[in-house]
Amino acid sequence: MSDNSGVANYRGSMEISQSAIGHGASVTVSADREDPPQHASRADVGVITITPEEANAVRKVLGLQPTRSGDLPFYEGTVHIRDTATRIAAFRALSQGQRSTVMAFNHLRRHYNPAVIVLTGIGGGIHANAAIGDVVVATRVVYYDLRKETPDGTRRRGEEREAPSAMGHAVNMFFTDHGEPATFQATHDDGNTHNFLVHTGPIGSGETVIADAESEIVHYLKAYNDKVLAVEMEAGGLTQAFHEQDGPQAVRGWAVVRGISDDASEGKNDACHDIAARHAATVLRSLIPYLPVGSP
Repeated sequence: MSDNSGVANYRGSMEISQSAIGHGASVTVSADREDPPQHASRADVGVITITPEEANAVRKVLGLQPTRSGDLPFYEGTVHIRDTATRIAAFRALSQGQRSTVMAFNHLRRHYNPAVIVLTGIGGGIHANAAIGDVVVATRVVYYDLRKETPDGTRRRGEEREAPSAMGHAVNMFFTDHGEPATFQATHDDGNTHNFLVHTGPIGSGETVIADAESEIVHYLKAYNDKVLAVEMEAGGLTQAFHEQDGPQAVRGWAVVRGISDDASEGKNDACHDIAARHAATVLRSLIPYLPVGSP
């Protein structure tokens, strides 16, 4: 707060901001006018995870170390592939669901300003091609929770978003080099090596945990697009945050990498969470050099 007795200007022009004129006048600068915090360290790729299995898999596979920016915990590191060093910043969202994912997106953008953000973790397979242990790389997300409840039942109003073309080209290059579906291997902490396939296609996203293969949501997604491969609970928030961002430090692209941990049926359980999360992190590491992180 500051006091002043007035301002005099005898020639020329003057611009005054955050000021009050006159004897005894004062001006208070509110907290929301303060400069934003400095980035802890610029990152090329931001990674969002949700569960502890997902966060641990990303940390181990990418070789990240814990750090803090303000009061928030992050993981940082550099991935070296093909003579390219890519700076990574990873953040685990506070909770499941779309809303917390929006905040995770904003935290990464505010503290690290990454060129692209990838949501990585587990999901449920709803397509015959998406077996447990496989991985889906998506640049198209169908948000299925928009709906109208009527006496005659639920009428869903799906909303589909697609990543910018640069991300689509990057994923296409990945599959051109690795084949489609791509064949991958991952070695787990117990020393066992698992073979799995990597697919690309749309995924469905909403706030519902689906444990019924005959769910109305599953039928809706298959009718909406018979190529929808998996369902999960966070990608809709990622695409919404990307869609509504503003300012000079905007994220330039997004992608979703989901390891299939179950078939979204009544047999759904946590038995394959670690395997699916490790497979997703393994694919993410191989995808990194394809991502458009250079100057726009």
